[in-house]
Amino acid sequence: MKLFFLKLFTWWNGQTFGTQLWTWRFGELVGKDEQGNLYYRTKGGTIDPTLGFQRRWVVYNGYAEATRVPPSWHGWLHHTVDVAPTEENYSPREWEKPHVPNLTGTPAAYRPSGSTLASGRRPKATGDYQPWTPGN
Repeated sequence: MKLFFLKLFTWWNGQTFGTQLWTWRFGELVGKDEQGNLYYRTKGGTIDPTLGFQRRWVVYNGYAEATRVPPSWHGWLHHTVDVAPTEENYSPREWEKPHVPNLTGTPAAYRPSGSTLASGRRPKATGDYQPWTPGN
């Protein structure tokens, strides 16, 4: 019962019931990325008359976070390229790093030395800092 209400009222745990119904009724699976996200477009690639272009969307595998979309699929979703990565032999350039989603707010986030959130202790002040006091 809990899963039913989560699917009905929340969008951040995957697709809602409305998105699932829309996808079943009007969607056509185009492909799947390495993280398990599913990419859809309107059936037959038809042009939506209200938008003037083809609808494209993603159903996230797990938590809905836009930075989890790799660059190859990002271009297709935003109509930068017309051909989906599954319909062509997409291979990243040798200088491209593997895609990593935004880790801000997670335990794996970047915390430079001196940060209050970094492990260990902050180094002592070196004496080159003069605090401002009002009236001086």
